[in-house]
Amino acid sequence: MYSSNKEIALAMTGASGISYGLRLLECLLKANITVHLMISRAAYTVIAMETDLQFPSRSKDLQRYLANHFSVALELIRCYSESQWTSPLASGSHCVPTMIICPCTVGAISAIARGANDNLIERSADVMIKEQRKLILVPRETPFSAIHLENMLTLARLGTVILPANPGFYHQPQHIGELVDYIVARILDHAKIPHQLLTRWGEN
Repeated sequence: MYSSNKEIALAMTGASGISYGLRLLECLLKANITVHLMISRAAYTVIAMETDLQFPSRSKDLQRYLANHFSVALELIRCYSESQWTSPLASGSHCVPTMIICPCTVGAISAIARGANDNLIERSADVMIKEQRKLILVPRETPFSAIHLENMLTLARLGTVILPANPGFYHQPQHIGELVDYIVARILDHAKIPHQLLTRWGEN
């Protein structure tokens, strides 16, 4: 029923570290994977603060902007607003096997852990859990409070992958992009998407 490497749902919420989400989006599109993209209102603010990109607010305009920015076919990107309840992702009948939230705020984690469905991102995550599909959350927060940890434990027990944006250094990174790629590589591994972003441990 599912094709693990043809369609991915990707959400970006308002945590710092939007470069992780943007690099992940680029890698997915370059791998010819259809991306169902959701960007929260807070994430738009972070994008404006941390990058020079000017993302349009309308879904159709954003689709065209991203296709042009990444030089990919328009059909590879499907954009939805937070309140677009007609999105296929709002229903368990869709066939997208994996959802990634990168970066993921601890507020989003809290909402997902308690089963909130106040916007499309939360609803989509809830669908992934109830349908027992792959959900990967990439929090970028430090330190974690006991509340944060309890919420993450609740989700981990349900099979959710909690993948904090904590890059390693054994590959001797020379610039920030290599640190970003370390985390993106780990995300792609858990999404079962081949890549060559990182030399694996033990490989020359």
